[in-house]
Amino acid sequence: MKEADLRFYEAWAELLGWLREYADGAEHARFVKQADFTEYIYRMERPYQLPTTIISASLSDRSDKPVLFVSASPRHAVFKEVLLHPFDSNVYRRLSLAEDGRSLAEGKRVFTKDMLFSLADRLFGTAAAA
Repeated sequence: MKEADLRFYEAWAELLGWLREYADGAEHARFVKQADFTEYIYRMERPYQLPTTIISASLSDRSDKPVLFVSASPRHAVFKEVLLHPFDSNVYRRLSLAEDGRSLAEGKRVFTKDMLFSLADRLFGTAAAA
Protein backbone atom coordinates (compact mmCIF):
# COMPACT_ATOMS: atom_id res chain seq x y z
CA MET A 1 0.00 0.00 0.00
CA LYS A 2 1.27 3.48 -0.81
CA GLU A 3 2.36 5.64 2.11
CA ALA A 4 -0.16 8.39 1.16
CA ASP A 5 -3.00 5.86 1.14
CA LEU A 6 -2.03 4.59 4.58
CA ARG A 7 -1.93 8.19 5.88
CA PHE A 8 -5.39 8.80 4.38
CA TYR A 9 -6.84 5.83 6.26
CA GLU A 10 -5.10 6.88 9.48
CA ALA A 11 -6.78 10.30 9.13
CA TRP A 12 -10.09 8.49 8.47
CA ALA A 13 -9.63 6.45 11.66
CA GLU A 14 -8.99 9.69 13.56
CA LEU A 15 -12.24 11.17 12.19
CA LEU A 16 -14.10 8.05 13.35
CA GLY A 17 -12.59 8.60 16.79
CA TRP A 18 -13.93 12.17 16.80
CA LEU A 19 -17.39 10.88 15.90
CA ARG A 20 -17.24 8.43 18.81
CA GLU A 21 -16.06 11.20 21.12
CA TYR A 22 -18.94 13.45 20.05
CA ALA A 23 -21.48 10.67 20.61
CA ASP A 24 -19.97 9.77 24.00
CA GLY A 25 -20.32 13.38 25.14
CA ALA A 26 -23.86 13.94 23.88
CA GLU A 27 -27.13 12.56 25.18
CA HIS A 28 -28.80 13.09 21.82
CA ALA A 29 -26.32 11.25 19.54
CA ARG A 30 -25.03 7.74 18.99
CA PHE A 31 -22.10 6.49 16.94
CA VAL A 32 -23.27 3.71 14.62
CA LYS A 33 -21.01 1.60 12.42
CA GLN A 34 -22.84 1.23 9.12
CA ALA A 35 -20.45 -1.04 7.18
CA ASP A 36 -16.97 -2.55 7.10
CA PHE A 37 -14.61 -2.55 4.14
CA THR A 38 -15.71 -5.46 1.96
CA GLU A 39 -12.21 -6.90 1.65
CA TYR A 40 -12.04 -7.03 5.46
CA ILE A 41 -15.24 -9.05 5.61
CA TYR A 42 -13.78 -11.70 3.31
CA ARG A 43 -10.34 -11.87 4.97
CA MET A 44 -11.64 -14.02 7.82
CA GLU A 45 -8.75 -14.60 10.25
CA ARG A 46 -5.94 -13.08 8.18
CA PRO A 47 -4.29 -9.83 9.34
CA TYR A 48 -5.77 -6.55 8.09
CA GLN A 49 -3.40 -3.70 7.19
CA LEU A 50 -5.63 -0.64 7.71
CA PRO A 51 -6.04 1.16 11.07
CA THR A 52 -9.81 0.53 10.99
CA THR A 53 -12.20 -1.91 9.39
CA ILE A 54 -15.04 0.64 9.15
CA ILE A 55 -15.84 2.09 5.71
CA SER A 56 -18.99 3.97 6.76
CA ALA A 57 -20.55 5.18 9.99
CA SER A 58 -23.06 7.70 11.23
CA LEU A 59 -24.00 9.94 14.06
CA SER A 60 -27.58 8.91 14.67
CA ASP A 61 -30.27 10.12 17.01
CA ARG A 62 -31.46 7.95 19.89
CA SER A 63 -34.07 6.30 17.66
CA ASP A 64 -31.24 5.17 15.33
CA LYS A 65 -32.14 7.61 12.55
CA PRO A 66 -28.86 8.71 10.90
CA VAL A 67 -28.23 12.45 11.11
CA LEU A 68 -24.68 12.63 9.72
CA PHE A 69 -23.43 9.82 7.48
CA VAL A 70 -19.69 9.52 6.77
CA SER A 71 -17.89 7.18 4.42
CA ALA A 72 -14.39 6.62 3.06
CA SER A 73 -13.27 5.51 -0.37
CA PRO A 74 -12.49 1.82 -0.70
CA ARG A 75 -8.84 0.82 -1.05
CA HIS A 76 -9.09 0.21 -4.80
CA ALA A 77 -10.29 3.79 -5.50
CA VAL A 78 -7.70 5.95 -7.25
CA PHE A 79 -8.80 9.20 -5.61
CA LYS A 80 -9.31 8.75 -1.88
CA GLU A 81 -11.91 10.91 -0.17
CA VAL A 82 -14.20 11.02 2.82
CA LEU A 83 -17.80 12.13 2.36
CA LEU A 84 -19.69 13.86 5.16
CA HIS A 85 -23.34 13.69 4.24
CA PRO A 86 -26.12 15.17 6.38
CA PHE A 87 -28.78 12.49 6.01
CA ASP A 88 -31.76 14.71 5.11
CA SER A 89 -29.81 16.88 2.68
CA ASN A 90 -28.51 16.72 -0.85
CA VAL A 91 -25.48 18.80 0.18
CA TYR A 92 -22.35 17.01 1.34
CA ARG A 93 -18.68 17.74 1.99
CA ARG A 94 -15.67 16.00 0.46
CA LEU A 95 -12.45 15.65 2.41
CA SER A 96 -9.15 14.41 1.06
CA LEU A 97 -5.67 14.04 2.51
CA ALA A 98 -4.29 17.47 3.45
CA GLU A 99 -0.97 18.79 2.25
CA ASP A 100 0.54 17.98 5.65
CA GLY A 101 -0.06 14.28 4.85
CA ARG A 102 -1.64 13.63 8.26
CA SER A 103 -5.02 15.36 8.28
CA LEU A 104 -8.14 15.49 6.17
CA ALA A 105 -8.91 18.73 4.37
CA GLU A 106 -11.71 20.33 2.45
CA GLY A 107 -9.74 21.88 -0.38
CA LYS A 108 -6.77 23.50 1.37
CA ARG A 109 -8.60 24.00 4.68
CA VAL A 110 -7.74 21.32 7.25
CA PHE A 111 -10.86 19.74 8.75
CA THR A 112 -10.67 19.80 12.55
CA LYS A 113 -12.48 18.14 15.43
CA ASP A 114 -14.04 21.52 16.31
CA MET A 115 -15.41 21.81 12.77
CA LEU A 116 -16.94 18.33 13.04
CA PHE A 117 -18.47 19.06 16.45
CA SER A 118 -19.89 22.36 15.18
CA LEU A 119 -21.41 20.63 12.14
CA ALA A 120 -22.91 17.90 14.32
CA ASP A 121 -24.32 20.47 16.76
CA ARG A 122 -26.01 22.33 13.90
CA LEU A 123 -27.44 19.11 12.47
CA PHE A 124 -28.75 17.96 15.84
CA GLY A 125 -29.91 21.49 16.70
CA THR A 126 -28.10 21.55 20.03
CA ALA A 127 -25.70 23.81 21.88
CA ALA A 128 -21.98 23.25 21.34
CA ALA A 129 -20.70 19.98 22.76
CA ALA A 130 -18.14 20.19 25.54
